[in-house]
Amino acid sequence: MSTQLWRVDELMRDLTVKRIRARLDRAELLRVRRGVYGDQPCGEEDELRALMLCLPDEAMLTRHSAAQRYGFGVLREDLVHVQLPATVPRPRLPGLVVHHSVLPAQPVVVRGLPCVPAARCAVDLARTVRRLDALPVLDAAIRSGAVGPDELLAEAAAHRRLRGVRQARDLVPLADGRAECRQESQLRLILLDGRLPAPEPQLWVHDGDGIPRYRLDRGYRKRRIGIEYDGVSHLGRDQLRYDRERMNWLDVNGWRMRYFTDRDLYSRPAHIVATIRAALS
Repeated sequence: MSTQLWRVDELMRDLTVKRIRARLDRAELLRVRRGVYGDQPCGEEDELRALMLCLPDEAMLTRHSAAQRYGFGVLREDLVHVQLPATVPRPRLPGLVVHHSVLPAQPVVVRGLPCVPAARCAVDLARTVRRLDALPVLDAAIRSGAVGPDELLAEAAAHRRLRGVRQARDLVPLADGRAECRQESQLRLILLDGRLPAPEPQLWVHDGDGIPRYRLDRGYRKRRIGIEYDGVSHLGRDQLRYDRERMNWLDVNGWRMRYFTDRDLYSRPAHIVATIRAALS
């Protein structure tokens, strides 16, 4: 059950200051934030609701915070991001990042809290985070079902003259909801930036009877080249056994697999491009 929250001005409509203090002494009321009280200990969601009660009525969750609620929060962020019109003074509260916006937006209520529209959220992130993180946001936004490619294109067009909009406009046409994790999107972007052909995502390999046998993260079907990212999920013993069986079957059936790790993605992307270019040659 969620915590019932009240601003102090709401409590004072029915209670005197003395009665409010008495309820606090008896733990019938608990202070959640300055000026906001609840009827029981708060969880993370209740604390977010309490923070929103401290903000102007025009406040909407945006960027990382809205993306998390929409289901495409692939970038970790502990701070709460809200958007306010440029004419509204900027509140200064711990854990809060305020973004003034010159573009109007109608709030969308997502799990009880107002958010900027999903397309606005995705494009704002895509134009302000680093390029390697921007495409994963756009891919995840489409995969979540919160927004479609046409909506992203229209939103990117509306952001003209804003900081970073060129990056967002360049990446929106590349967005593909078939990517299943941030690293898959980053790997694809590295290949595209290296002027290599776009690999097919979530590529199924069939056996001699035409039955799907294994699915590859990415690959080039005609050249029988598979590309995969190896993360921590591949370190378990059972997963290792499965991977070896799968690797041997693919090798016997003429597939050349290329595997990459976080070191390749974040420290030596040129190695990825050179490896795949050599395989394609």
